[in-house]
Amino acid sequence: MTTNSKHTDQSNARLRAAHAAQDWKKVTLLCKQALRKDKRHLLANRFLGYALKMLRQFEPAIQAFQTGVVYCPADAELIANYTNLLLEQARSGEALPLLEKLCALRPTDSTSWAHVAQCCYALGLNEKGFGSAMVAYTMAKTNWEKTAALTQRAIHRRELGQIREAVEDCTAAIALWPTDPSNHTNRLLFMLADPQTAPEELTAAAREFGEIFEADHKPHWPSYSERQGDPWRKLKIGFLSPDFRVHAVMCFAEGILAQLDRRQFEVYAFYLHPSEDQVTKRVKCHVDYFIPLSGMGYEAQATCIRSHEIDILIDMTGHTGNNALLTMVRKPAPVQVSWCGFVATTGLTAIDYYLTDEVITPHGVDHLFIEALFRLPTYAGSYRALSRNPLWRYQPLYAVRKTPALSNGFITFGSCNNLGKLTDEVLALWGQLLQKMPTARLLIEGKGFGKADFAEGYRTRCASMGIDTGRLVLIPLDTAKQYLAYHDIDIALDPFPLTGGTTTCDVLWMGVPLVSMEGRSSPSRMSTDALTHLRRTEWLAKTPGEYLDIAIDLASNFLQLNEFRLAFRHEVEQSPLMRDDIVCQHFAAAMRTMWFRWQAKIEHPGDVIAQKNIVDIWEASRPAHLCTHPNRRVGLATGEKLTLEEVHQRLQKMVANALATSCAKVNSDGKDGMDQRWTAITELAELVLSAVPNDPVSLACLAEVEHAHGHTDFAVTYLEYAARAIRINEFQKT
Repeated sequence: MTTNSKHTDQSNARLRAAHAAQDWKKVTLLCKQALRKDKRHLLANRFLGYALKMLRQFEPAIQAFQTGVVYCPADAELIANYTNLLLEQARSGEALPLLEKLCALRPTDSTSWAHVAQCCYALGLNEKGFGSAMVAYTMAKTNWEKTAALTQRAIHRRELGQIREAVEDCTAAIALWPTDPSNHTNRLLFMLADPQTAPEELTAAAREFGEIFEADHKPHWPSYSERQGDPWRKLKIGFLSPDFRVHAVMCFAEGILAQLDRRQFEVYAFYLHPSEDQVTKRVKCHVDYFIPLSGMGYEAQATCIRSHEIDILIDMTGHTGNNALLTMVRKPAPVQVSWCGFVATTGLTAIDYYLTDEVITPHGVDHLFIEALFRLPTYAGSYRALSRNPLWRYQPLYAVRKTPALSNGFITFGSCNNLGKLTDEVLALWGQLLQKMPTARLLIEGKGFGKADFAEGYRTRCASMGIDTGRLVLIPLDTAKQYLAYHDIDIALDPFPLTGGTTTCDVLWMGVPLVSMEGRSSPSRMSTDALTHLRRTEWLAKTPGEYLDIAIDLASNFLQLNEFRLAFRHEVEQSPLMRDDIVCQHFAAAMRTMWFRWQAKIEHPGDVIAQKNIVDIWEASRPAHLCTHPNRRVGLATGEKLTLEEVHQRLQKMVANALATSCAKVNSDGKDGMDQRWTAITELAELVLSAVPNDPVSLACLAEVEHAHGHTDFAVTYLEYAARAIRINEFQKT
């Protein structure tokens, strides 16, 4: 044995010993020492990225793996570890080519093919992902590998419109591996859109999830009896979500995070996703404490939440992606609530309440929930249009336009919902509508229509459902052009049984009337909820025949349709759908009542009458300083929390300074860019408008910015919105 080989053997032995001991700092040190001597040291290249990952040093870990792949390009184990990290960090675009290389190195490895399918889902490559999942299933040798392949096959089937088959794949995976939570979650999510699933079946599947995953933890739930005391003390409210980013949930949650009464509550955001974006930055400003939990195990997440002494923990995800329901089963807070993210029961007794409203969950559906229903007397969210870019709400591009039928001479029906909701039953009914209206068109926006093969396959499917494909317009989903497809739609058609949620609010805000089917359970009543709070129940059908009649009636008068369209945005913005002040008041009252009930049970265990009586006493003893409306507030990136009046003063001072120090208007061609002073005004005004939409002072300041840069049209637009907001504020005061 040569000296070099002996030294390498000793180095490998030390590395393996440190790795076996899970001493990741030592592994990191030994790897770096080895790589200084030999950049191609195989074991060191394999272990360094992994050790750094275990130390939660994710970017250095990725860099280490990148270097390792350069020097050991054909080492499958290194590539596998690297791609696992990229998947965990939601970097699917980087992972996919590496995974394809890994499949070439390990062509019969089921897990590698399943990971390709996982990447394809994130990238919208559903046909390719489905094919990879089929290979993964064929190659699977163990129940775990079969389960992983079925998981991937199911999620792609859902996107391809095979909703019943997706549910069946999840059920088969659960039979093989009952303690894998992902297939329970996927099955419940997919069952929402499956016409063959009765509401009671959905509840039974959720209860099965709860029974499997709660049993080991329930005996160890803390009592939290030490938390009792002044029932009106300031409470710590924790919002638990992976969706504090560009995500549909934020269209309904941002106003509550920003404006929940801080005299009564401290607001914590526990973030479950590894990546951040511009919405995440805003959330950090809105809340009092922002705490990342991504990459932690469920027990570690629960321990972290418990360490902050959260009084009420709100799950915002339910059975959707990256959820923390297995954190909730550990009961990290005395009162736990599910809200916003999932329109059905979680199945967990660890979650005390499902926060909802009286329309989406009418009386008579309580048996469909494991949680107690807590119904708000108003819409249970605070809708925000264009959450991704708040200033776009005021851009002429997104202003309501005349109904396209006036120019086209025919009606265009349309849907911009997730294609997974467009079941055969839905498409068949739309086919009947087109048959009754031989000049009408049908526009469908969706993922994948930019790919010719997928679009052609979808046309074939539509044709089999009776839709004349000569009158079918397929538009690729492009988030950069979100909302613009609505300009081309005269009347929106809602899918069923899983109706639109965010899409429904979007389409209504854009002035487009919506025909929907009224269901009997919450998944089928999301649009019913929105239309009822808008007092537009005449667009709700109870039968397919009524659905067709409503659509045909709306389409019968182009001028009337246009008159309605041009006036409807104001109606939507003044409705309970978009009133932060209304929902925050009721949300706060709900949190306080939940806390009263919990404390009453601690003080009078088993005595329901005594509990009710003491809750009534507490509610009647509201402190005087809480009898007025809270001041609206704006959180800044610096950590400052200002009242709206204080931030107005700051904005106006910034504008005055910018005007005083500007020698001349900036060139309108933008060559010189925007002066830093004006940029700061724009950024602050945008933050204010994300916390307080339609704030007239912020809009007026933005008009000053645009005017200073020669953009007169934009300046006028902002001033028009500001004037309208002042009139609305005065009206609301009266």
